[in-house]
Amino acid sequence: MKAAILTAPNQISTSEMNGPRLSEGDILLRVRAATICGTDIRIFRGKKTAGIRYQSVLGHEFAGEIVRSGGHGGFRSGDRVGVCPFIACGRCHLCKTGRENLCTDGLAFGYEIDGAFAEFIRIPARAVTAGNLRTIPHSMSDGQAALVEPLSCVINGQNKAELRNGDSVAILGAGPIGQMHVRLARLRGAARIIVSEPNGHRREAALEHGADIAINPATEDATLRVMEETDGKGADVAICAIGIPELARQATDIAAIGGRVSLFAGYSSGETAEMDVNAIHYRELTVTGAFGLSRRDYDCAFDMLASGRIDLSGMITHEFDLDHAQDAFAVAESGEAIKVALQGTAALNGRI
Repeated sequence: MKAAILTAPNQISTSEMNGPRLSEGDILLRVRAATICGTDIRIFRGKKTAGIRYQSVLGHEFAGEIVRSGGHGGFRSGDRVGVCPFIACGRCHLCKTGRENLCTDGLAFGYEIDGAFAEFIRIPARAVTAGNLRTIPHSMSDGQAALVEPLSCVINGQNKAELRNGDSVAILGAGPIGQMHVRLARLRGAARIIVSEPNGHRREAALEHGADIAINPATEDATLRVMEETDGKGADVAICAIGIPELARQATDIAAIGGRVSLFAGYSSGETAEMDVNAIHYRELTVTGAFGLSRRDYDCAFDMLASGRIDLSGMITHEFDLDHAQDAFAVAESGEAIKVALQGTAALNGRI
C-alpha cells in the first residue's frame, strides 16, 4: 500500500510499504480522510520525540471505510467509521479515576502504532472492543468525521477551564485549534470572544465563526486591547491555543480576578515559560493543562457534529493526495490553511 512514511526528523516521503497484518478481531480500514495536526508538524520537525518511531506513519485525526471486519463489534464491510485514536488500558489508576486520556499504558495511532497517512490502517481488536469506533451517519462527511478528534480535545480543554455561559473568553492563536475554541465557546454561551492572531486570513475566519474581536498582536498591544474590551476586568477564561511559551505570561496578564488560564497547546520538549506568580496568587487564578481526549470527549464531539449542534464546515481549506504529503505538510505549517486533509478530493467527495 501507499503511505507517507516518517523516516527521520524533517524527512517524510510517500512510498510503498507492506499492508497491515491483521490479528483476530482487528479491523482493516480504508482511510478516506486524514487531517494534519499541529502535533504532526512538531513530530515531523523533530520538536516532539517522546514515543516517536522511525520509520513510522503519522496521522491520528481520521475516518475511513471498513474493508474487513469479520463481523466484530457489530461492524460490517462498507461501514464508514470515525475512530477515537487513543486506546486507554482501562485498568490503571488514571483510567479508573476518569483520566483515561492520561493513561501511561495506552496506545495511540501515529505513535505506538502506525497512523492514518496511508491508504489503509489496522484498527486493533482492543480498540474495537473498547468502543473507540463510531459509525458515521449519512449527514456527516468523511472530512467532518476526521475533525471529531481535535474537537474532542477542545471539549476537554474547555471542560478543564470550566468555560461557562456568560464568560468573556480570550483565545491566543487562531489556527485550527483556536478556530474550534471560538466555535465551541460561542456554542457554550460565551458573552464576548476575543482572539489574538497575527495571520489576517485566520483573524477573518475567527470573526466569521463567532469571535467578537480579532486583534493583530503584530500591530497593537494585545494585553491592553483585551483589558479595554473587558472594561478593565480581563477575560474570565484565557486560552493559549498555540504552543508559544511567551503567551503563558500574557494569558495570566489578561485573566480576570478569579479567572481561568488554559495552557491548551502542546509545547516542545524542554521549553519553559515565565508566568506572573504574584498574579496567580493574589488574583486567585486557576491555571490548567489539557492533554488529548477521552472516549467520552470523542463521543460528545461526534454527537455534536452528527446532530449539527456545531458546524465545522469550511475548516478543511486544502486537500492533497498521498503523493503530495510533503506539500500538504508545507501548507499546514505555512499558516496559509486552516486545516489540511490528506487523501484528497476523491475521498472527501467535495463535501467540505
